[in-house]
Amino acid sequence: MFSLNTLWFVLIAVLWTGFFFLEGFDFGVGMLMPFLGKNDEDRQLILNTIGPHWDGNEVWLLTAGGATFAAFPQWYATLFSGFYLAFFLLLLGLIIRGVAFEFRSKDYNPKWRRFWDWAIFTGSFLPALLLGVAFANLAKGLPIDGNMMFTGNLFTLLNPYGLLGGLTSLSVFLLHGVIFLSLKTNDEIKTRAEQAAIKLWLPAAVFVFLLAVATFFYTDFIKHLGIFPVVFPFGALVTILLSGWFVGRRQDGWAFIMTALNILLTLVTFFLILFPRVMISNIDPAFSLDIWNAASSPYTLRVMSIIAAIFIPIVLVYQGYTFWVFRKRLTRDQPNLFY
Repeated sequence: MFSLNTLWFVLIAVLWTGFFFLEGFDFGVGMLMPFLGKNDEDRQLILNTIGPHWDGNEVWLLTAGGATFAAFPQWYATLFSGFYLAFFLLLLGLIIRGVAFEFRSKDYNPKWRRFWDWAIFTGSFLPALLLGVAFANLAKGLPIDGNMMFTGNLFTLLNPYGLLGGLTSLSVFLLHGVIFLSLKTNDEIKTRAEQAAIKLWLPAAVFVFLLAVATFFYTDFIKHLGIFPVVFPFGALVTILLSGWFVGRRQDGWAFIMTALNILLTLVTFFLILFPRVMISNIDPAFSLDIWNAASSPYTLRVMSIIAAIFIPIVLVYQGYTFWVFRKRLTRDQPNLFY
């Protein structure tokens, strides 16, 4: 039966999916910038492809965290206490990245700019890896006791399936980012991006395939969902294969749509594995947190739903407008290159 608890689980899933889609190409561009940018002018152009968007895209993460805290406080408490060190490293990476974006252009000294270029790489690499590790562990199950307490540590998360999830998100974000870069640039930067996409596609496809196969062994996918939802991980594999086909044909727009669909289908798969649970206990299934025992009061959920109904459309329209305004390809002679 559909309820506000279910609604907020779906909304949180949508927020995380939006974050992975939007910040995914941000992270990819940030990681590739030191390698595809042969000189400072190149790197400045590359950074300006995501300059108008990166901070707005991170709002999806803040909103997802805030929604989790308000709608499912016990989920938030167990998740953030259990993943404390991993999330600390993730936030540290995001902070370093944000500071680097703002500080890079403050001095023309090549050493200064090179330092912040590698800070952007590091601040993009850490979240791209750790987010995949976190979601893979949520799907796999965690040591949660009867008091809803996580009893493991950082090394508990660094299991084969968790690391595979991290490598998959890392490789897909790199591919997603390089295709976005080919859509936003011209001349030799576009050529380099298209050549890099051909090289990055195969590792991404291999990791997506391995993650899809491993999901059936490390999670209770079939037992929990049955055979029909297999269409989602299969669809994720098909879309990553199609992205390679479009990359080879230099159809960058379609390739970008395919990587976006891959991210969407992968996140749908993970949230389907969870539902109606929000954190799976591998100690005893009875200890798992779900949308009922981890939720706020019905009154809180009703008030949140009213607020969300008013403000979410406004935010979506505004962010869509910003992408429309900055939709054109960037050129080297543009006077408004900032970063």
